[in-house]
Amino acid sequence: MRPSTQACAFTFMTVGMFMMMIHTTHAQNSPQDFLDAHNAARAQVGVGPMSWNDTVAAYAQDYANQRASDCALEHSDSGGLYGENTFKGSGSDWTAKDAVDLWVGEEKNYDYNSNTCADGKMCGHYTQVVWANSVELGCARVNCDGDGVFITCHYSPPGNYVGEKPY
Repeated sequence: MRPSTQACAFTFMTVGMFMMMIHTTHAQNSPQDFLDAHNAARAQVGVGPMSWNDTVAAYAQDYANQRASDCALEHSDSGGLYGENTFKGSGSDWTAKDAVDLWVGEEKNYDYNSNTCADGKMCGHYTQVVWANSVELGCARVNCDGDGVFITCHYSPPGNYVGEKPY
């Protein structure tokens, strides 16, 4: 028995919409998406752009894969090889830009003149994003086993050295 033309059209449309959703999700978490978000923040303070490094990205992916089982917001131990920012969000819609925007949002807590964070506030994620000497980037995103998304970006060479300004 042949399916009706209407049933075939519906199936085709459903599969097409699913494929577009997959493409959209992937497109929002590509290396270029991570780079664009970082480089926009860096340009605002006159810092040159970063470039993608596949070795750093492989390290980030390996660590993100480790966090997929628990989605724990913990830092890896690169032995000082890389700087790092981590992000965790519940649900599955979080993107590269969402994570970087959160880190860059700490700019309001950073005082460049005194090179300090506001009392009781964080700004180290922001200063790592704009750290002038960190010129290579590798990031990864995983959906966690339970619920949520874990995103990590690693920076080479690392930044956030005590007593040094980011730019």
